[in-house]
Amino acid sequence: MEALYTVFYQQLNKTNTQFKRYLYKKINWDNRLISLLGARGSGKTTLLLQYIKENYGKAPQKTLYASLDHIWFSGKSLYELGKSFVQNGGELLVLDEVHKYATWSREIKNLYDGFPELKIIFTGSSILEISKGEADLSRRAVQYFLPGMSFREFLKCEKILDIKAYTLEQILTNHVEIAQNITSQIKILPLFSEYLQIGYYPYYLEGKESYLPKLAQTINAVLEFDLPTVEKIDFSSIDKVKKLLYIISTMVPFSPNITRLSQDVGVSRNSLLAYIHFLQKAQAIQTLQEKSKSFSTLTKPEKIYLGNTNLCYAFALSGKPDLGNIRETFFCNQLNVTETVEFSKETDFLINQKYHFEVGGKNKGREQIMGLPNAYLALDDLEIGFANKIPLWLFGLLY
Repeated sequence: MEALYTVFYQQLNKTNTQFKRYLYKKINWDNRLISLLGARGSGKTTLLLQYIKENYGKAPQKTLYASLDHIWFSGKSLYELGKSFVQNGGELLVLDEVHKYATWSREIKNLYDGFPELKIIFTGSSILEISKGEADLSRRAVQYFLPGMSFREFLKCEKILDIKAYTLEQILTNHVEIAQNITSQIKILPLFSEYLQIGYYPYYLEGKESYLPKLAQTINAVLEFDLPTVEKIDFSSIDKVKKLLYIISTMVPFSPNITRLSQDVGVSRNSLLAYIHFLQKAQAIQTLQEKSKSFSTLTKPEKIYLGNTNLCYAFALSGKPDLGNIRETFFCNQLNVTETVEFSKETDFLINQKYHFEVGGKNKGREQIMGLPNAYLALDDLEIGFANKIPLWLFGLLY
């Protein structure tokens, strides 16, 4: 156990608490069992170490952070660790990368049931579904999901501007006033352009020049290591998932022809739809469905985008990615966190089964939304909007 404490204290000492992800204030830390899922690099580990530092800093021996891929667990069990920890006065056990430990769900359940004085927080890949574990923890654990950073968080992380998050309704109603307030303080459009390229994951701070290659490597690691660990699929299938992602990256945004895609990848229709579902859970892509269709893993998506705009740049093999694709990817990505985003036959997006949105450049006209109720234009290269023309960057302030 000493080896785990050594690593824990080293990481705790290096943890900076100045910038915290938005989810930090939304988590109810009093719960006995908390799960925090999210994509690689979204900041899950840092968020938990920040909580420990701010709440157990004067008594770090009462808590322990351990990554379950540590070599210590090759000879000892998680349950042994938890039992010994409680017997020595431990109160909070933070477990990282649980999907890399085969019997994680059963042993966490046993610790939860056996030691009512113990609080447990565990993290895992966005691919993980805790209801599918060996022991179903979904009824015991309070679940949270950490997406990548919003544009608002990027501005705060860069120490440029610290502003509150706005609801969608506040933006639709007061977008002119909000935009005037912000643009009177900073030049917003160059910062928005930078965010679209490198601002989604906090590890861009390790070096902006190396960020995009690292992002591509991260996605590769998710597909090669996390996916087969969680979904128990073989490595030949992983190659086909990677091939599918490559094909998608060259075509987005598009309405998929499942039969043609199946032939191109070399798999059955059902396998292809399952692979699309895997990529969506891995945050590599995002899909749109029609509101009239019930969702299942075997439902054909109406439209596919890459998971975030940074991926568009990371996967752009021939210079810059398509600007229209970037705009729609950003809009879909940011609103997916707080709203319901669906495919619309009339416009680019249907939000909360109520609001129609067309996304484009500042000169886009209102033709496509004429006659539609609750219809808006989300426009790029626009600092301040008017009426139902809203600057695209404002939709990065939702969380």
